[in-house]
Amino acid sequence: MIDRLTVDRIKEAANIVDVVSEFVTLHKSGANYKGLCPFHDEKTPSFIVSPARGTCHCFGCGKGGNPISFIMEHEQLSYVETLRWLAKKYGIEIQEREISDEERRSQNERESMFIVNEWAANYFEELLHNDPDGVAIGMQYYRSRGFRDDIIRKFRLGFDLRDRHALAARARKDGYKDEFLLKTGICYQTDKGELIDRYAERVIFPWIGLSGKVVGFSARVLDSRTKGVNQKYVNSPDSEVYHKERELFGIYQAKKAIAKEDRVYIVEGQTDVISMHQCGIENVVANSGTALSIHQIHMLHRFSSNITLLYDGDAAGIHAAMRGTDMLLAEGMNVKVLFLPDGEDPDSFARKRTAEEFRKYVEDHQTDFVQFKTNILVNKATDPQKRSEGIDSIVQSISVIPNQILRATYLHDTAQLIGMKEDTLISRMNSIIHERKDNAGSAAPTIPNTPHIAQEATNKAPHVERLIAQLVVRHGEHIIFDNVETEEGGTMCINVAQYIFYNLVQDDIQMVDKRCAMILDEAVKHSADPGFKAETYFVNHPDIELSKLASDLAVDRYELTQSKRQTEELDEARIALQNENETNRIRQQAIHLTLDFRMNIVQNKLDEIKQTLISVASDPVRLPQVMEEYKQMQYLRNELAKQLGVNIK
Repeated sequence: MIDRLTVDRIKEAANIVDVVSEFVTLHKSGANYKGLCPFHDEKTPSFIVSPARGTCHCFGCGKGGNPISFIMEHEQLSYVETLRWLAKKYGIEIQEREISDEERRSQNERESMFIVNEWAANYFEELLHNDPDGVAIGMQYYRSRGFRDDIIRKFRLGFDLRDRHALAARARKDGYKDEFLLKTGICYQTDKGELIDRYAERVIFPWIGLSGKVVGFSARVLDSRTKGVNQKYVNSPDSEVYHKERELFGIYQAKKAIAKEDRVYIVEGQTDVISMHQCGIENVVANSGTALSIHQIHMLHRFSSNITLLYDGDAAGIHAAMRGTDMLLAEGMNVKVLFLPDGEDPDSFARKRTAEEFRKYVEDHQTDFVQFKTNILVNKATDPQKRSEGIDSIVQSISVIPNQILRATYLHDTAQLIGMKEDTLISRMNSIIHERKDNAGSAAPTIPNTPHIAQEATNKAPHVERLIAQLVVRHGEHIIFDNVETEEGGTMCINVAQYIFYNLVQDDIQMVDKRCAMILDEAVKHSADPGFKAETYFVNHPDIELSKLASDLAVDRYELTQSKRQTEELDEARIALQNENETNRIRQQAIHLTLDFRMNIVQNKLDEIKQTLISVASDPVRLPQVMEEYKQMQYLRNELAKQLGVNIK
């Protein structure tokens, strides 16, 4: 583990201009630097690097951050890998913290397994390219699939000999222990104690993890032997370094393309991935016959929220698309589905087309999950019961989407697509969410059937939270109230973060967005620290996600150009006046945003009460109580509206 002092040294040494210049040609632009964004194609530079802030930001695609988050995004490295990259760049020796004997044993074991896997991958590659059987049998198989030499090298494809004892003998000769041949699953042991090669006489597809390490293998029997063979593929068993439900074939080769294209294609098999790469489509991975797992989805979500399921149009392909859709939606992914023409799979389809032709076909034929499910479950159903079940399945899928605005949009589109009243679908979806809440103890917010004020307020809440966090990042330490009397008779000064925090705490209001809440809490906590500056603190925060958000929030579009007035020398009086006006502006922002956030809470509460009124309409005891609560909430809403200068109709 890298010790804290070393991490601090790396952060202090990392210069944003220096780091970004490794990948982008920068030109001076006022106090900043400007260049073409490395994360998307553009002709006019919109990528701004600010030495003063130590951040970069693209005004075209929104990506950027501090030196660490930039390298993580651009090179698709983990946090620790990025620290090591920067340490190497700046010649900083990594100081590891003391680890326990148990941690050391575990690390040594994992590292040994990676080393053995790397050795095996090299062994299989060597056989494919240099052994007579490898060239005559293994290479002939890859040639029959149309794979070029550069693609074979890119995916480190290999071949294994028929002799089931040869691998273990070679490994021992090269100094590798039986223990790790068994733990990786490359070999298994007979009752007689012999080590047997698990992959003998098969072509080899190494699985390479995000960091570039070989984590496991898939081995396929040759075409001439597939008839009657129970196991066409043999895969590495689960081990300390390989869990199939946590890995995606091709992720190492695809990660940069996924981030650049902001979309990932998921296919079923390894050969699909390889053929698409050869065609020129590189943002593609395969889950290779397993159901998509939450781990795989989280891995993909690091690079893009947009995913296209690209499957054969047969029953197996439809089933694979169905089983992954809801889990993807629940994780906030934007899901498209594409089935290829009859008799085609991504492998065969890609071999006949250029990248441009392939992309155009995808663009023209992919559908969102609502259209996909409607085509499969509703349009083809002649029995009313089956049609009803199909519609219910669509609503079930929509109900797991975390974004309420997106849920409402999909419900609206579904109602138009199937010719059903939107209120009916909303009512059914809310029932599903409440059932889920009863079973699991929590649920996403429901969509109200009643109009429009409460709906709009609910939709505004995440935006207001982000604006509050932005104000705190930019001006959290700025004093906006002087000489405020305390209960003890003294006076105190209140800054932006303290004012917002105290107002929310008074009403027991909490932010939904945990990152925004953390920014507010930590700004208040560190307000008394000497020299505390919120922007510097959060942009360099050790939590990389918080740091990336703060870098985003710190950017001000108006800093792209400097006005003449800003460059003039100001005398002390004008500076004082400017500061006074700035303080007043920030104070008004803090007051308005706090009121706005309270208004959102009240509007949401009004919406809940409206729903309750419907359910207690025939209850003579509960109805007056709920009506009174509604009136009180309306009064509070109206008072807040007056302070905000909003007319309530």
